[in-house]
Amino acid sequence: MSEEGRARHVINRDALPDGFPTHKHDPAFWEALGLAVATFGFLEDTLCKATFAFTATTRYDESEIEEAYKNWLPTLERALVDPLGNLIDVYGKAVRKNSGATIENLDELLEDLRNASKIRNVICHGSWGLPDAKGATVPSFVNKQKEVFATPIDKAFLDQLQKSTNELACTLIDSVTHMGWQFPGSISPGEVVWSHKK
Repeated sequence: MSEEGRARHVINRDALPDGFPTHKHDPAFWEALGLAVATFGFLEDTLCKATFAFTATTRYDESEIEEAYKNWLPTLERALVDPLGNLIDVYGKAVRKNSGATIENLDELLEDLRNASKIRNVICHGSWGLPDAKGATVPSFVNKQKEVFATPIDKAFLDQLQKSTNELACTLIDSVTHMGWQFPGSISPGEVVWSHKK
């Protein structure tokens, strides 16, 4: 058939169901997804602030101060713009360089954060198809290693993910406040890390 003879079509947008393409899932599913995504945003912000706290409270020898200060702003700028995986690495490096750090299970925390980062990419970037009879969907997602995500996700999964992500953020906050510092941007107890007031 020639190009001229082929029938052409467009979507009848007026005929689409309300909420298309999200109309088949229960609203509670989307609420749970939104809460999980928002909690990951909180986790990323917490990582930035924790990195700031650790880098601002690291002690240096007199001969190292000028070089450390020169490198500090680029480190903080990267913390603001880096994706979650890089934020985790920068945080880990900042904790290891700080002689006042009191966290005992840093490697375990970093591994938990990396695992959370993997599922964060799925829920934030996956395409959500139709739910099965139990309300679960396997989001269409392939990572950079070309691994296809294959786990069905339902509201209970998302609720647990939100809760575990919140726990990770609280552990990050604890990693700062346990040293006696106030967590940046909060009214938590402890000594203020940095005051911009003159």
